[in-house]
Amino acid sequence: MAPEEYPTWRRVRDGLQPVEALLARERIVDGIRRFFKARGFVEVETPLLVSHPGMEPHLEVFETELRTAGGRRHRAFLTTSPEYAMKKLLAAGLPRIFQVCKAFRNGEEFSRGHNPEFTMLEWYRANADYTALMVDCEELLGELGGEKFRGPWERLSVEEAFKRYAGIELAELDSRVGPDTTWEQAFHLVLLNDVEPNLGRERPTILYDYPIQLAALARAKPDDPRFAERFELFAGGLELANAFSELTDPVEQRRRLEAEREERIALGRTVYDVDDDFIRALEAGIPPSAGIALGLDRLVMLLTGAPSIRNVLWFPADEVFRNGQGIDR
Repeated sequence: MAPEEYPTWRRVRDGLQPVEALLARERIVDGIRRFFKARGFVEVETPLLVSHPGMEPHLEVFETELRTAGGRRHRAFLTTSPEYAMKKLLAAGLPRIFQVCKAFRNGEEFSRGHNPEFTMLEWYRANADYTALMVDCEELLGELGGEKFRGPWERLSVEEAFKRYAGIELAELDSRVGPDTTWEQAFHLVLLNDVEPNLGRERPTILYDYPIQLAALARAKPDDPRFAERFELFAGGLELANAFSELTDPVEQRRRLEAEREERIALGRTVYDVDDDFIRALEAGIPPSAGIALGLDRLVMLLTGAPSIRNVLWFPADEVFRNGQGIDR
């Protein structure tokens, strides 16, 4: 076996891989907890094994089965995000919550920034919108990463980014839609090929106000419903976070989830029902809120300068499943 094929523990033991980036995880997580607790957030825990994972059409899930000693069987999934559960806690009356937890996404290639099991930092603010989360991000990275990540950050609307880097208006995307291309596919082609490679290079960039077609669980802008109050954070060539002013209308939320379910069917993804308990939580009432999910492994990469997610994981998935499991190197 070539040295680069040794598992991480062996490379560290034999001095073939620096251990600093791996050890930095603990310091960074400790700093995250200090940051949020100093601002009055409560740390929570939500299930990893769930009956209703996220409904995003382009995310595949890990499916399993829960069996009881009495023989009952329940369809179960590893969660793609703690989002539904954390919003239920907002409905319970918790105003500021955060957690550091595992999340799971199937069907993706192993790459510099992807591992099927990863660590997510997610937090929510009641009686706030997405602009409050922008400030949280600036302060968090400034505290964890020092002067290099202190402001001013770039704030760029999606509309402005398409004009600057792709030379097109969002309205022109309709002309790129053909029999084999949807509007959303055309959008992502431009975003991935022309826009994202230019973001967060010199300083972190907040890309905000996505077209309403890509609102996901975000609410529409009150003064311009063509756009959703959603942003993504880019830094050091990495997409780090996705944030929303939360949609709290249960009728509109069910409509969107059912539309995403139909899209999952069309794409051949694993299909499951809408989380009715989540809808009931919205019906019971959630205050105007904002929430964000940040990839902690990628944050560790950014803060340590590691070239790959593999350098900040003690047990990368391609090592765990390498022997006899058909994993391509």
